[in-house]
Amino acid sequence: MTLGLEIILYYSGISNVYMQNTKGRLYVVGVGPGHHDHMTFRAKQVIEESEIIVGYDTYVSLVEDLIEGKEVYRYAMTQEVDRANQAIEFAEKGRIVSLVSSGDPGIYGMVGLIYEILADRKWKHDEGIYVECVPGVSSLNSCSALIGSPLMTDFAVVSMSDLLVPWEIIVKRVEAAAFGDYVTVIYNPASKKRIHQLKDTKDIFLKYRKPDTPVAIVKGAFRDSQKIVVTTLEKLLDYNDMLGMITTVIIGNSSTFNYNGLMINPRGYKSKYELVPETTKSIK
Repeated sequence: MTLGLEIILYYSGISNVYMQNTKGRLYVVGVGPGHHDHMTFRAKQVIEESEIIVGYDTYVSLVEDLIEGKEVYRYAMTQEVDRANQAIEFAEKGRIVSLVSSGDPGIYGMVGLIYEILADRKWKHDEGIYVECVPGVSSLNSCSALIGSPLMTDFAVVSMSDLLVPWEIIVKRVEAAAFGDYVTVIYNPASKKRIHQLKDTKDIFLKYRKPDTPVAIVKGAFRDSQKIVVTTLEKLLDYNDMLGMITTVIIGNSSTFNYNGLMINPRGYKSKYELVPETTKSIK
């Protein structure tokens, strides 16, 4: 391990880029849930600037109208390493590349793989390609916005996908989140091959939470396929038809309550303040 290594990046608000000696440019871009209203200005800016677009086919399709006339390379699911290497190689040839990802590329996204590969290739900030992670709206943001205010206190995020992480480790994390009374966001709750994971997770939570704990199931947030159910922990598996890779599940903590179909997680103001003044209460 190298100790005492300092890297200083000078940020320019005018150019909106880090000022470094660079070759090509690689933008790892989060396009949010897919609707252009929920993409950042910076995401649209770098996609417009890019000559080449690389990404999983479904994610590329989300920005179809923004990439007309560009070189586009589409990949199937599970080809993350191939598309990451291709994006890096294009940038090393001096090209400007956007590697697109839904949600935020730094949350279960592609930027982690990019930096792992760059580290193996001994990439250096001041000599190599310019790399920028362009953050986007993740599922935990978009889904919580649709169902009330479920993330007002400490929360945990766990993915049910055991493709890269052993299920035994995921179980430990689920157990810790349940025991710690965290509101818990679950990504990738189920797939054709993954059936038992969410059931196991439900059973773990029922050891620490009441059966009527509010739970939200949000499929395709802000997309044409959007479906939302606010139910209870006990009835979580009653909606198997909604569970899949574009679904997010949010499990409330011991304080979360359901009000008119909204999950509300109190921040604690009621213990310090009078939320509704007496004068207001008296008005009929």
